[in-house]
Amino acid sequence: QVQLVESGGGLVQAGESLRLSCAASGITVSIMPMGWYRQAPGKQRERVASIGSGGATNYADSVKGRFTISRDNAKNTVYLQMNSLKPEDTAVYYCNRYWPRPYNSWGQGTQVNVSS
Repeated sequence: QVQLVESGGGLVQAGESLRLSCAASGITVSIMPMGWYRQAPGKQRERVASIGSGGATNYADSVKGRFTISRDNAKNTVYLQMNSLKPEDTAVYYCNRYWPRPYNSWGQGTQVNVSS
């Protein structure tokens, strides 16, 4: 059974940083294409970062240069380092597989609030 547990969110001011963590069980993140997604109020969930099984990363234009996705294979955990946060980054953040498609079961997410 796949379980994804996100943590690390919080309330920060614009320009500050946060690091999100996604602890996985039931899968091995080192060989799984993983992504970070976010959903803001009234908006659809969007993928903001991904890391392939080979380590290649990809980012949405809105976060490129500010966010960095990484993983710790020993801890079976995926991270999202978020720098220079903006109010428009406010959302609930989730992790999940991104290819071929996300798992149907999503974690509870972690709330990120960025004040101006």
